[in-house]
Amino acid sequence: MNDTTTQRRAVFYGRRQARKLPAIAHDLLADLLPRVRASVPPDLAGFDSWELEIGFGGGEHLAARAAAHRDVGFFGAEPFLNGVSMLLQAIDRDRLSNVRIWPEDARLLLDALPDRSLGRIYLLFPDPWPKRRHEKRRFLQTEMLDVFARVLRPGGELRFASDHPALMGWMLARADAHAAFAGGPVEAEAIGTRYERKNLAGHPARYAAYRRL
Repeated sequence: MNDTTTQRRAVFYGRRQARKLPAIAHDLLADLLPRVRASVPPDLAGFDSWELEIGFGGGEHLAARAAAHRDVGFFGAEPFLNGVSMLLQAIDRDRLSNVRIWPEDARLLLDALPDRSLGRIYLLFPDPWPKRRHEKRRFLQTEMLDVFARVLRPGGELRFASDHPALMGWMLARADAHAAFAGGPVEAEAIGTRYERKNLAGHPARYAAYRRL
């Protein structure tokens, strides 16, 4: 393990597992995950275009995108094993051969991606870390936008969403101020996820998309 990997692991703040996993989840984690796990460095063969969803939760959005666009490759980064197992069920059920899962900190995968290798990045409903002393834990820092700018193709899109007004303002301000995304947000459609259906009653979500200049 190199120094960069060690540093990335040291700053990961999320959960790995919550409730007990059912037997089918254990079977998929043991049998299917090794076959669809993203490699580092990532193997981009087989698809001319790739997208990445960071923190895919239960995987509903990623699985729907992959089913609708089978000629596109999709990376999903999510260290929460309960969510990984749900996406594995969708991959198995819908025979999604175009999905690669990275069950670790997304920054490890991003560091290994070649320049201009992604057509789109999704960051949907990340943890808001609402306390001021925890703002440094928010994923969309200026340094992360530098990484996004490197791995996105010119004209590629960064899409993010939140139901937390302070976090959304934070993300918009940093994207607006970044030279690679300074063209401002373009129209972005709503994206339905399990989290959104469960938690957003009375808390409207906002969506934004920025093109890589």
